Amino acid sequence: MGTVKLLMTWDILPGKENEYMEFVTQKFGPGLVELGLQPTEAWYTVVGNGPQILVGSVAKDREELHQILQGEGWERLEEKLLSYVTNYKYKIVEPLGHFQL
Repeated sequence: MGTVKLLMTWDILPGKENEYMEFVTQKFGPGLVELGLQPTEAWYTVVGNGPQILVGSVAKDREELHQILQGEGWERLEEKLLSYVTNYKYKIVEPLGHFQL
């Protein structure tokens, strides 16, 4: 098996925008890398329906990704993220090389 992508979506909680931006740039992004994920994209929806934020990261393979998602480091990072966001979801997909939902 080859590379797999973790797609995450969420909306920023009203009034938490500044704290969220600080967390994402200083802790979340570097935290993903520290766990072994390679961030590939981050999208911010300005107009229209759908999630406000979409973030993609890749892992070497499905087994490695599952180990990351079951670890304490991911649990701490995800828990902190959840203090700034709502409607959080994630899924594992095969990377297609273009925008994916």
